[in-house]
Amino acid sequence: MKSEAEKLLKKHEKLNHLEMSKVVSHVQRELGEWFHNTLMIEGCDVPFKFKRKKLYKSTMGQRVNLTYYLSSEKVAGIDFEVMKVVRIKIS
Repeated sequence: MKSEAEKLLKKHEKLNHLEMSKVVSHVQRELGEWFHNTLMIEGCDVPFKFKRKKLYKSTMGQRVNLTYYLSSEKVAGIDFEVMKVVRIKIS
């Protein structure tokens, strides 16, 4: 039986997946009715971002599986690369 991540990857060709990645930083900020989460992964200089309606449990120091899209955000007129997380699961 295929995992949920494998099904998503097959259905969406631009989707990427990382397994057993160690979280070195996890920040949550409340913006309106959403909580914006930013993860930094060991060995990667690009932030992984996702949002939830409720606070998400801290993943600091844990290993996670991430399914994400490559994206960019404009801050002060400068484009920054970010990873938009569509699925996160603690390993």
